Amino acid sequence: MGISHFEFFMPKLFKKILIVNRGEIAVRIIRACRELGIIPAVVYSQVDRKALHVKLADEAYFIGEAKPSASYLNIDKIIKAAHGCNAQAIHPGYGFLAENPEIVRRCEKEGIVFIGPPQKPMSLMGNKVASRKKMAEAGVPIIPGTLKPVKNSRELETAAETIGFPVLLKAAAGGGGKGLRRVQGRAELLPAFKLAQSEALSSFNDSSVYIEKYIEEPHHIEIQILADHSGNIVHLGERECSIQRRYQKVIEETPSPFLDEDKRNEMGQIAVQAAAAVGYRNAGTVEFIVDKDKNIYFLEMNTRLQVEHPITEMVTGIDLVKSQIKIAACWPLEFSQEEIQPRGHSIECRIYAEDPDQGFMPSPGKIKHLRVPSGGLGVRLDSGIYEGYCVPLEYDPLLSKLISWGRSRDEAVERMKRALSEYQIYGIKTTIPFFKRILRHPKFISGDYNTHFIANLEKVTDDQGPEEKTVALIAAGIKSYLESQIGLTSRKLGRGSNWKFQGRLHNFTNRR
Repeated sequence: MGISHFEFFMPKLFKKILIVNRGEIAVRIIRACRELGIIPAVVYSQVDRKALHVKLADEAYFIGEAKPSASYLNIDKIIKAAHGCNAQAIHPGYGFLAENPEIVRRCEKEGIVFIGPPQKPMSLMGNKVASRKKMAEAGVPIIPGTLKPVKNSRELETAAETIGFPVLLKAAAGGGGKGLRRVQGRAELLPAFKLAQSEALSSFNDSSVYIEKYIEEPHHIEIQILADHSGNIVHLGERECSIQRRYQKVIEETPSPFLDEDKRNEMGQIAVQAAAAVGYRNAGTVEFIVDKDKNIYFLEMNTRLQVEHPITEMVTGIDLVKSQIKIAACWPLEFSQEEIQPRGHSIECRIYAEDPDQGFMPSPGKIKHLRVPSGGLGVRLDSGIYEGYCVPLEYDPLLSKLISWGRSRDEAVERMKRALSEYQIYGIKTTIPFFKRILRHPKFISGDYNTHFIANLEKVTDDQGPEEKTVALIAAGIKSYLESQIGLTSRKLGRGSNWKFQGRLHNFTNRR
């Protein structure tokens, strides 16, 4: 294959990259490396010896026991592995060390390229209070609240009365719902503050908590940005991330059905402004809260690749992982803002090893049967599993990401429904049935939803009386039994529709 005029004058890409992550994101990065002619090497823990990323990589290096602190979070072992395999760069994926400034510092000291932002903007944006203050100074709209951690009860009460209830208490050093408390009135304030401090300390080793206004009927919308070493920054449109379970995103889509074109452009410009204010480089995501009146407020900046990045790739045609690698190798951006023209609509469902009927409890174990969607135009599967794989308990239960694309939102939704109907994972519980229910829900179909969508669904379920639940369980049992008998009859007759019932029979058997 020939080399373009543009590539001829670019710095050389890396010969080998060490991927210091696991699961579907490690597999995703392996693909990007191979397409760029780069050798992909990986690390793995004791329980990941037979993981898919280990099977697919050119080289794999054992770094410790299952406990993350002994393996995927152990910077010394990772640096040693990088030197041992002569990797010029490290890609952290997301999670684990992806937003840890210490590994950036160590890489700089050891002469290894870190594929991500520099240490300073990562440190700044990793602290919610410091980032809020910086964004306010840069003219980026922020949610009303304190610009420093609350020190005592007097400061707490004064701030809450000034802002007005309801308010949120939030950990300064982290996210994911840890150290987060919603407070409706003054009587709840001090107990909630103590709980938030305690949880922040245990989760992030930092008890700092700040307070901000609680936004009613909020949308969680984020903007993907890319920034190179020359200061060029572009945004690649937004992602609607409001379908969340306990502050964890589970379904994302782009474009947002809530935004109009003017508001979309405004958010993109603000995101670029935010990235420029901190001297950002590489891929990042500026996250916003948008209220019911479409007022925009900065929430935080994720200084890494996002789990939901594939939907942006589907509508823009831009490979974000390749872009990350090229920027880290000092390539300038290969496109201008005007050249980025998103097309169509894309949706992502995060497939977790969790039991939706038991409060989304983790469901580790062996995958006894796996049938992936048949593919076709507009269907993509980013996966880290295979039939016979044992899902470990020690890590995040994300198994795969199912992505659909369509010329319209309706087409993307119908493709996702079809793909979910073909996706079978048995031996463990997954969120696949839960997503099928969401995609049939009138509010999702209309695009009329916010971050309370799943909480409201759970409330409806919880409000069912004992008799209603009993009737529902009996009906479900009868339905499963009848389907299993049809499956048995179908196999005896040798009909071509045998596949349709095989998974249902297996599922019924597991329930017994």
